[in-house]
Amino acid sequence: VQLQASGGGLVQAGGSLTLSCAASGLTLNRPAIGWFRQAPGKEREGVSCISSLNEIVHYADSVKGRFTISIDKAKNTVYLQMNDLRPEDTAVYYCATDLGHSSSYYLCHGSPANWGQGTQVTVSS
Repeated sequence: VQLQASGGGLVQAGGSLTLSCAASGLTLNRPAIGWFRQAPGKEREGVSCISSLNEIVHYADSVKGRFTISIDKAKNTVYLQMNDLRPEDTAVYYCATDLGHSSSYYLCHGSPANWGQGTQVTVSS
């Protein structure tokens, strides 16, 4: 399983970014897949996850109403549209999945087995 994340960058507060995660070595028709982030000195947070089985989504309270996760099964790719970005969203964002979990909630609150490389998101005030 390989996960290739991209789309991070530097943006001003209130701006938008879209992260992409291209998956290979698996088919997104059952496992949950999602985005996690970690800022310096802070614990890792499950930001948003989606089940590729039933497309049920889960969001952390901190991003509800601002971030949208989506999946393109034809491209085996997951996206995270991030709007109204805030300085506290600054972190390294990681894409992760686990072939043993189809639940978006449990993936976001667990320890996924497969991780991509991180992509830095920096929001300036």
